[in-house]
Amino acid sequence: MPLLRVHLDSDRATARRVLQLHQEGKTHHESREAALEQAWRQGRTPAGDPVFVGITNGRRDVQLLYDVEVYSDATR
Repeated sequence: MPLLRVHLDSDRATARRVLQLHQEGKTHHESREAALEQAWRQGRTPAGDPVFVGITNGRRDVQLLYDVEVYSDATR
């Protein structure tokens, strides 16, 4: 199944907290749910839980990166 890369806008403090939780083997539920919602908004049906990939290294705008496995578009 294809993966959809989701970029979520964040502030630096939240991004650091999400990264720290990931390194501790924990989950930041709010951003995970936001990644699922973003996949739905893009017209894709999630096939599994979002996987945290990392954060961007921007000076101003920081984003959380998630990969969401989605179902392939069925064409007939």
